[in-house]
Amino acid sequence: MKKPLEQFERLARSTSLELAPSGPTSQDPANILNLEEPHPFESRNIHPDLPNKVRDLFDDGYGEQSVFEAFKFIEKEVKRISNLRNKTGYALMMDAFNETNAKIRLNHLSTESDFDEQRGYKSIFAGAAAGIRNPRGHEIDIGDTPDEALDYLALASLLLRRLDAAGVR
Repeated sequence: MKKPLEQFERLARSTSLELAPSGPTSQDPANILNLEEPHPFESRNIHPDLPNKVRDLFDDGYGEQSVFEAFKFIEKEVKRISNLRNKTGYALMMDAFNETNAKIRLNHLSTESDFDEQRGYKSIFAGAAAGIRNPRGHEIDIGDTPDEALDYLALASLLLRRLDAAGVR
């Protein structure tokens, strides 16, 4: 006669495969190679120069605060590059990227296309300050989902990369 512990162990082992949640197992090739999904910041190619606080807040579930910090960083960068100390937000962006007297030139401003690009990015920077950064600085609960926060952070990354491409950072 088998001991009760041996019977329990045999029963547990025989049913563990049926009760185990579906998904990767230790025999799964992904686990054997120790492959994991990349962090959303890597899969979305979030700009590495954003402050660590942005990622920490996102990881802790504070997406909207993460977005707010990212756009505060962009505003500080624009302020630093443009040397415009007395303006913030929308007004700062409109002045810094003003195509007729640009403090930050994204291109040579020598063709109509150059002026169009400068004007367009002026609007994107200003719109992001007014429509993304400001509400997160003044409202209590915006309610960004993680995917929405990542979309906003991707936009912040695009803006930083455009400054990088212009050679002004």
